[in-house]
Amino acid sequence: MLLILYALYLCFQLRTHKNLFSEGSGGTSSLDEGGDDPESVMSPWSAAAVLVAVTVVISFCADYLVGSIDSIAKDAHTSKSFIGLILIPIVGNAAEHATACVMAVRNKMDLATGVAIGSSIQIALLVTPLLVVLGWAINVPMGLNFNILETVIFAVSVLVVTGTVQDGKSNYLEGAMLVGLYIIIALTFWAISTGVLGKVTG
Repeated sequence: MLLILYALYLCFQLRTHKNLFSEGSGGTSSLDEGGDDPESVMSPWSAAAVLVAVTVVISFCADYLVGSIDSIAKDAHTSKSFIGLILIPIVGNAAEHATACVMAVRNKMDLATGVAIGSSIQIALLVTPLLVVLGWAINVPMGLNFNILETVIFAVSVLVVTGTVQDGKSNYLEGAMLVGLYIIIALTFWAISTGVLGKVTG
């Protein structure tokens, strides 16, 4: 069902309602509005070759990263769930974070918001269900078995982000609120993984 929703999202964004996602660009296709150089466009074959090469490199990096999780969790006295939920997403989405920050600095908030939200939608509706299907294919359990805390945090995050971006505008206070929410979530998972929360409540 999630994969079907993602396909509908792509159809909505790229075909039926693509005007809703292009109006905020201000009619400029280049990131540098003051530049005189024409926009460079790669050919489809060149783009495909670069994509394959980058995918191979990323696969090797991901293999080393996953292989080092156990030792990192042991040395840092934390759980693998905290590393997987907090640390790895920061590293894995560093390029998208940088792109969103650059767009925000250039006062292109529609693009910055689109990059941030689009990445989250892609993870929730495409990557996660694909991992479940892949796990089913290779006989490795990869279910969507979230506990109560993870479900509540996910729901609250969606509600907060929806309320923040529904007017199509943003400011530093709303950004600070979102960063604060992320820090609270990270500290919550860290406290649970290290047993600090249990000591305080106990």
